[in-house]
Amino acid sequence: MKLQEICDILCADVIVRFDPDAEAITACGSDLISDILRFIKSETVLLTGLPTLQMIKAAQLLDLNAIVVVRGKQPTKDVIEIAKNNKIPVLCTKLPLFEACGRLYAKGLQGCSEYTAQGDEHRAE
Repeated sequence: MKLQEICDILCADVIVRFDPDAEAITACGSDLISDILRFIKSETVLLTGLPTLQMIKAAQLLDLNAIVVVRGKQPTKDVIEIAKNNKIPVLCTKLPLFEACGRLYAKGLQGCSEYTAQGDEHRAE
């Protein structure tokens, strides 16, 4: 899914610009760095309520496509500057985390789950 489509679905404001042709394969919603580091794959959009420097560093480390900050929270100027310097797109939406993830999933963006599409079998990796 193109980042512009994600932006439109979530009625998000663009805080740090993105390439209009950039796409995300999956999305993940989390506020826990440990979960983000464990479960997220590259080419993922991270949805989080924590607009912090740690999220920017995680995005850089994991080669994420963008960060979407939920619940109307805004990153500070220093976080925005670091995201710009590292070319990490940042979007902000007023939607809560659950609803933002749900809207993207309903439009076909897959999650970073280790479960099959049926949701009842754990995939061995």
